[in-house]
Amino acid sequence: MFQVVVDSGANIPAELVRHYDIRVLSFINITDGKPLVCFNPDLTIEEERSKGKEYYDAIRNGMKVQTGLIGCGEFEDCFREICESGEDVISLSISSGISGTYNASRIAAETVNDEMTNGHKVYTIDTMNASLATGILAIYASEMRAEGKEAEEVAEAIRQMVPRINGVFTVDDLRYLARTGRLTGSKALIGNLLSIKPILRGDKEGHIVQYKKCHGRKASLNTLVSLVCDNIVDPENQILGIAHADAYEESVYIMNEITKRIKVRGFINTTYDFCTGSHVGPETIALFFLGKDRELSGDGILARAQQAVSAQIEALRERERDGHLSPIPGSGSRI
Repeated sequence: MFQVVVDSGANIPAELVRHYDIRVLSFINITDGKPLVCFNPDLTIEEERSKGKEYYDAIRNGMKVQTGLIGCGEFEDCFREICESGEDVISLSISSGISGTYNASRIAAETVNDEMTNGHKVYTIDTMNASLATGILAIYASEMRAEGKEAEEVAEAIRQMVPRINGVFTVDDLRYLARTGRLTGSKALIGNLLSIKPILRGDKEGHIVQYKKCHGRKASLNTLVSLVCDNIVDPENQILGIAHADAYEESVYIMNEITKRIKVRGFINTTYDFCTGSHVGPETIALFFLGKDRELSGDGILARAQQAVSAQIEALRERERDGHLSPIPGSGSRI
């Protein structure tokens, strides 16, 4: 048997943490000079939403936030306790491309694995993503545990999913991206004036990169819907994650639009975890799902139109090769 361990950046609602028996090590933010534990294991979904509104309202009103890491010592204590109790550990962490937390867990795991003489082991996984991308993988690991699978097998299965777990999101106020250095202050100011809403994603190296720009909030939300519906694989067997920074009504709109187009196994719709949410700001909405890979194929009408045109051109070329019509100009054929 094994325990599943995550940092609170995995963004799993407390109710699901209890249901799936997942252990959470919480980030601690410093808000206006005071420590704030980012995860409370006893809250209901409604209480988490209320706390989220309070937190993101405070950010809107100028609250200063400093985020930190979970140290090697805390990971060591957790891993050692579990292994000494006779279980293995699968530890899933926020991307090493945006946080040093995974590295801390890896170093702690090496220390504990060197100590253990009872045959139990810690398996660490860099999810190369954030928020519910990590959380959903942790839930899948817990479900595999319930099926009786061993830690090594499950860890390998989750590692195979990492390159396929997608995170796409949009922010409402570009100032927060400017504060983290992902955008200059002048570009943020101009973008806000022009109502530019970027679509961002986690790339295959685990970094946050810009995918495209939309004009207006509604366009950005509809683009997120299309990106999910056009890139998700086997949706009926997937949990689809939505994390929002006090944008609950819009998150429900997105859920409804997705269910009009595809059928998924279920949704997790929750408030953005306070650590990573502080960097992207209020009204951020992010979606997480498994695709073929992380190379998004495009969105909605444009992608389908391009596919249709390509298919028509290929059909014409095929007829040309069979001698049923004149060569297509520029096809390389000779008249």
